[in-house]
Amino acid sequence: MTVLTRRGGLLREPVFRTYWSAHVVSLVGEQISYIALPLLAVLTVGAGPAEMGYLTAAALIPNLLFSLAAGAWVDRRPIKRHIMIVADLARAGLLLIVPVLAFAGILELWHLYVIAFLTGTLTLFFEVANQSLFASVVRRDDYIGANSLLNGARAMSYVAGPSAGGLLVQAITAPFALIADAVSYLGSAFLLLRIRPDESAAVSTPDSGSGKGGVLGGLRFIARSAVLRSLLLGVTVLNLFNYVFHALFILYVTTTLGLSPGQLGVLIGAASVGGLLGAAVTGPLTRRFGVGPVAIAGFVLFPLPLVLVPLATGGEPVVMAMIFAAEFLSSIGLMMLDIAVGSLQTAATPLTRLSLVSGAKRTVNYGVRPLGALLGGFLGETIGVHPTIWIASVGAVTGTLFVLFSPIPHLRELPDQPEH
Repeated sequence: MTVLTRRGGLLREPVFRTYWSAHVVSLVGEQISYIALPLLAVLTVGAGPAEMGYLTAAALIPNLLFSLAAGAWVDRRPIKRHIMIVADLARAGLLLIVPVLAFAGILELWHLYVIAFLTGTLTLFFEVANQSLFASVVRRDDYIGANSLLNGARAMSYVAGPSAGGLLVQAITAPFALIADAVSYLGSAFLLLRIRPDESAAVSTPDSGSGKGGVLGGLRFIARSAVLRSLLLGVTVLNLFNYVFHALFILYVTTTLGLSPGQLGVLIGAASVGGLLGAAVTGPLTRRFGVGPVAIAGFVLFPLPLVLVPLATGGEPVVMAMIFAAEFLSSIGLMMLDIAVGSLQTAATPLTRLSLVSGAKRTVNYGVRPLGALLGGFLGETIGVHPTIWIASVGAVTGTLFVLFSPIPHLRELPDQPEH
């Protein structure tokens, strides 16, 4: 039995509402760190393009190293929620180390690398476990609606988090701004402790692919599924170039374009209203045009507006308007992409393989992100930051080719869940 019914809406169901609230609290804090940690590296420790690439890669490299093993291990755990709670508490403790080191006057760049790596590892386990918890809390017919609400929460965090992060950095400095993220992880852990969904259907058995050779079972399953395979390839290419862009974006905007931390935070936060719009319209668009065409639209609309960033020239108002337009339109596309792709991937995967397949996907999809960050740092040092931003913003659009020539454009409904 699942805990949700259509009557009254998902947020009227206590279990889903608490689960959703945990996401809201955690995501706002994460977005504060999203801007505070790079600003800390640039403004406090004096990081350059290569160091920014290393810092971004440090948080992402655990996905390449541990995702397959994490997926197989999490699939065999009876209560995935416990893994998420421990990850929340440990991430809070790690982030609180930064202001302590800064207050003592001994904070160095290598400290940030280590903390980014460890929090990235904990985030990996949290997200892999969350794939199964989601399916235990939400019934299949509500996947798109639930993903719309969860991604709407993420869009809200994009509005509030960067604005708060930029202002906190200016007011109390970057190290102490990270305290807000630590508090958010504690809030997420508290809320997850309050729910008790039935997770028994998502526990793997020896014949479900998580036993001998299970760490490769997820990749084999994805390779045999035309839907999962094309989505993974498309998103992987998109993320490779997006993280070339991501590694240098804050450095480029603050040093080359001359925006202050406060301006950047408020600008990104205001533009992230586009994410709320994207989350609101994805459900109706999916019912009107089908889940496949909406996924294709997201593949294009997420990366394409970012070409406005290297195009931004002129006075400060013009530059800020172009950065705002890039972030606003990209946020709409990101919500469309994540809601449609997330729903397709969950629907196409058996419950007992969700964590395993999630680990396999993260190995490829998330594993390419640190490679993109390192590539961004290397290109930024060798050919310059501005040309690298151009390459990244244009190259990300090529990921669309992998889904255009696949079954995805023809899908109006979610695919039937296969037998494991």
